[in-house]
Amino acid sequence: MIETLFHAYTPLFTWIGLGLLLSRFAPDSLLKLLGQSLYWVGVPLQLLVLARHTHSSNGRIIPGIAVGVLLLSLVLALLTWWGWQWLINRKIQPEKASLNLPNSSMRTSLGSFILATILGNTGFVGLTLTQVLTSPENSDWAVLFSVTNNVVGTYGIAVLIASYFGQRETKNHWWTQLWDLVTVPSLWTFFIGLNTQFVELPAVVESGLEQAVWVVIAFALLLVGLRLGKMKGWPSLELASIASAVKVFIVPMLVGLGATYLGVTGEQRLVLVLMSGTPTGLSVLILAEVYDLDRNLLASSIALTFIGLFLALPLWLAWFS
Repeated sequence: MIETLFHAYTPLFTWIGLGLLLSRFAPDSLLKLLGQSLYWVGVPLQLLVLARHTHSSNGRIIPGIAVGVLLLSLVLALLTWWGWQWLINRKIQPEKASLNLPNSSMRTSLGSFILATILGNTGFVGLTLTQVLTSPENSDWAVLFSVTNNVVGTYGIAVLIASYFGQRETKNHWWTQLWDLVTVPSLWTFFIGLNTQFVELPAVVESGLEQAVWVVIAFALLLVGLRLGKMKGWPSLELASIASAVKVFIVPMLVGLGATYLGVTGEQRLVLVLMSGTPTGLSVLILAEVYDLDRNLLASSIALTFIGLFLALPLWLAWFS
């Protein structure tokens, strides 16, 4: 098992490490360009390919579970934030009330905290873990969960949250969030892929599309390394630690217990736990570039949730496999 996990995580360390090395020389404009390119081209292409290869008899059950996990994570994120604010306000020293965060940044910090808690890296880490830790007959569960997480979570709920909490020069209105949601390219490419499954493409084209997905993943991981390398200290470490604990420990534990209560056991339960407990998704950095969110908080959450995954994974295998 250790050998398979090492093989699964090799690309993570390779591309993130390369980004860390290049961050000393890469200008901020390159990170902005990379984030925008992934948002408008890379991720839509990935969802197009995944949608074309999604087939399962659980076509309604798994998406419903994935949406339920997103809503559970959202509620836990809000409750945790309010609880943290209450504890901070109870402290004697008033200078600690904002945790060294200017008032103007608290709004973006809240939005970033929510995104760090609800969005998981199901498209790469989740699918990779389920591939090496479960049998092939359960792969459709993982794919459907990942696609739903990306479409409904990353480019549905998350776009609304990022648009609402992001720093804008213009005033936010309900039609602003609606327009941001309608114009998300990933939603369109997903539905195009879903409705073109019957179209047979030449083998060369299919192979090229599958390889392009891995190129997208590599650039997304590279962006993580670049953003981590640009961080100046860990000003958001406490907030990121709280969000990370909810993301990789509390949410998957509740999902595993809930699945057990509903009679879902074995590898199928493990798939749900693994997919709900993946590290914070790389897409939050893309949204941060597009909507000007708290990049340090999101980058810190990604780093800490990757560390947390290594600690949590043996527990999930022992309790829910």
